[in-house]
Amino acid sequence: MSKRSVDRRNFLKGAAVTGAAALVPDAVASAAQGPAPAAAGQGQRPAAAPTSAREIDPRGEAEPLTTDRPGGDFMVDVLKSLNLEYVASNPGSSFRGIHESIINYGGNTMPEFITCCHEESSIAMAHAYFKVEGKPMAVLCHGTVGLQHAAMAIYNAYCDRVPVYIMAGNSLDATMRRPGVEWAHSVQDAAAIVRDFTKWDDNPVSLPHFAESAVRAYKIAMTPPMMPTLIVLDGGLQEDPIPSEVAARLRVPKLTLATPPQGDSGAVAEAARLLVNAQNPVIVADRLARTPAGMARLVELAEALQAPVIDQHGRMNFPSKHPLNLSESAGQLIANADVILGLELTDFWGTVNGFRDSLVRTSRSRIRPNTKLISITAVDLYTKSNFQDFQRYPEVDVAMAADAEATLPAITEAVKKLTTADRRTAFAERRTRLEQMHARARDAARAEAAIAWDASPISTARLAAELWAQIKTDDWSLVSESGNTSGWAFRLWDFEKSYQHLGDSGGAGVGYGAPAAVGGALANKKHGRLSVNIQGDGDFLYAPGVWWTAAHHQIPLLTVVHNNRAYHQEVMHIQRMANRHQRGITRAAIGTTITDPNVDFAKVAQGLGLYAEGPVSNPNDLGPALRRALAVVRKGQPALVDVVTQPR
Repeated sequence: MSKRSVDRRNFLKGAAVTGAAALVPDAVASAAQGPAPAAAGQGQRPAAAPTSAREIDPRGEAEPLTTDRPGGDFMVDVLKSLNLEYVASNPGSSFRGIHESIINYGGNTMPEFITCCHEESSIAMAHAYFKVEGKPMAVLCHGTVGLQHAAMAIYNAYCDRVPVYIMAGNSLDATMRRPGVEWAHSVQDAAAIVRDFTKWDDNPVSLPHFAESAVRAYKIAMTPPMMPTLIVLDGGLQEDPIPSEVAARLRVPKLTLATPPQGDSGAVAEAARLLVNAQNPVIVADRLARTPAGMARLVELAEALQAPVIDQHGRMNFPSKHPLNLSESAGQLIANADVILGLELTDFWGTVNGFRDSLVRTSRSRIRPNTKLISITAVDLYTKSNFQDFQRYPEVDVAMAADAEATLPAITEAVKKLTTADRRTAFAERRTRLEQMHARARDAARAEAAIAWDASPISTARLAAELWAQIKTDDWSLVSESGNTSGWAFRLWDFEKSYQHLGDSGGAGVGYGAPAAVGGALANKKHGRLSVNIQGDGDFLYAPGVWWTAAHHQIPLLTVVHNNRAYHQEVMHIQRMANRHQRGITRAAIGTTITDPNVDFAKVAQGLGLYAEGPVSNPNDLGPALRRALAVVRKGQPALVDVVTQPR
């Protein structure tokens, strides 16, 4: 380097000193001369206190303009230790410090910044990402406004028992807030906005405090029942230089995840005894399989008993082609069961009871009087009161407050030990009957799918069948299904792997489907899987900016819009009310349909950077349109086909 070259830091420091002095030359000169004497004949006025540069700048030195080691850098060190692959965010000034540290100090890797256009999309992406990858994705939210935007998606994840690692920026010290908007975006207790539907939160006041709380938040989120956690990041803590006395004691705590809680050995033994001795046992699974091992463990138990499985699709619990998958015969099986094993059921009461939504609401039991009910769910370990997602109280005979997936091996082992030769013979006979039921259900589904095959708008069965024909030889993943297509994918496709279905939103909040599809596809990207999304039209319109995120980050994803031009469930609700009140259904479209004008979803998607075509209304045009879109997806880009469909 030339001797004449100037170091940038010294140059800035010198400029700052010069600038500070230039602001007060007259004051300094006046102080050196002392006060002027009073005029003759006038009373002596009190002398003014000497003015000095120190009084103009109380720190006595130039304001520092740069630092080599802000607090955000250490925060990034902690995040890297948690193996967080991505952080999704709509950028905001309240976390500008850690944002800059992530992309520069952290090299924009582990985590990599994923740019979103809405906080609800950021959370929903992380929600679905976990259900593919099995580990949390981080999200940054901007102060009060960001958390309020994110709240619906956080509630979905909470209801779905999914961990999302949330960080929210804030400026707690009121004397350090910039005048104006920073006050509106700051809050005394940021986490209060979402505390009723997060599992744990904290507001660290120091970097060592942040380190412990950041690791604790990850551990708590990942302990069943899993739910979102929140860490509030003070702006000063992110941006200010790390004091030397603090730097000396900074360390990243060791993360040790808790072993999932297992069922009590006595309860496990009693459950196994009931199942082995049952004539018509039924296994019902909802949010059971939190890892790929969950499905394998359920298959092992079902085959040990030769018992039917009803998959309620909260997760990918059981292979659809397996002859013991009798999900389509749920009503008949529940009515005839003498023992029902419920595994992480969202609504055990609703599984064994019928509810009639009529002018006078009534309910009745679906089961026989002496049917034994066994429940295994981690939700019993953690229930809050305000938000009522926990459903009616189920009266069960054996209740294990435990993680069902972790408990299954013990139950299976106990079942095998109790199974005698006589029971094994009975199990084999039951298997033959169940295989026949399974085959009849598959045949019935294919026959029903042929109804309205050539109709326009296109039937939802044809949509599912045409899509299956295009993807069945790929390593595919149905990352989202926000449009209600009457379950045709489950009835016609072959689901075999844990990532092939991710479950639904949890809280039934519309607006989950599109960002969840992008988040699931992001997780599948490095594995080379084909991600597929059956997209509801109303859901599409909630936060369509997520399609730009998919295009910008080159996330391969095939989206097929189930465009029935309505919030059709609400159409049916209005029809039900109109019939109940004897007013006819001719006006049920008011406030429930998406017409006049019809939305051109392909044009919207094209404007956000996707390959898109449609609307497709002729069923004979659907297959070719899907092939063209898939060619784009297989090259690593997102694509969309808008399909005008029957209501369901």
